[in-house]
Amino acid sequence: MPIVTAAMLVIGDEILSGRIREKNAGHLAAVMTAIGIDLKEVRIVGDDENAIIEAVNALRVRYTYVFTSGGIGPTHDDITAPSIARAFGLPWDYDARAMEILGSHYKQRGIEFTEARKRMARMPEGAFHIDNPISRAPGFLIGNVHVMAGVPAIFQAMLDNVVPTLRTGRTLLSRTVHCPVGEGTIGEALSGIQDDYADVAIGSYPKYDAGKFWTEIVLRSSDESRLDAAEETVRAMVNELAG
Repeated sequence: MPIVTAAMLVIGDEILSGRIREKNAGHLAAVMTAIGIDLKEVRIVGDDENAIIEAVNALRVRYTYVFTSGGIGPTHDDITAPSIARAFGLPWDYDARAMEILGSHYKQRGIEFTEARKRMARMPEGAFHIDNPISRAPGFLIGNVHVMAGVPAIFQAMLDNVVPTLRTGRTLLSRTVHCPVGEGTIGEALSGIQDDYADVAIGSYPKYDAGKFWTEIVLRSSDESRLDAAEETVRAMVNELAG
């Protein structure tokens, strides 16, 4: 099966300043891995039009899909929609269907549909809606770029609606090998194994607990037979060096 790739663009000054902890990238990574899409890159930019345009244009030509989070709310610094429209060279305006959805939503709640709230109906011309079952303000799809909210619960709900529309790829299988010694002991040998199994991604992750260093070795591949062979080789190496 073909490799399907993705990137994420996280947008918001509040992320870069540390006022809000970013939670959406980890969720997206887990979902993409589960459906066989390789998340290759995550970028974070502030509420800056030029930075958003530059990042979107770089990512959308490099990867199968791009997912953004943040910057589609009702305040003055929510500039994601017009910035992405400019990245595609498209006009943007208040989407009629989005205005209808939001107008009805606020009317049912007895809340005024203010000019600020109407900002959430803006999107590039020709964009497709991404349904938002929580707060109703839709995200949108333009080209291969999925534009979604930054609030984690809403981002996750939107992503649930996007996943069935995606072309999936090869699902990666994963194995974990516990190694009771640190990376310094196994580094050279593990590097040689990686050379022999270039089609298997091998990562080593140092751990520290109860005054002792140890290593978790994770192997990933879409080919189960190659993964089995690599795992056997890694376990033999661990037994020899740590036995």
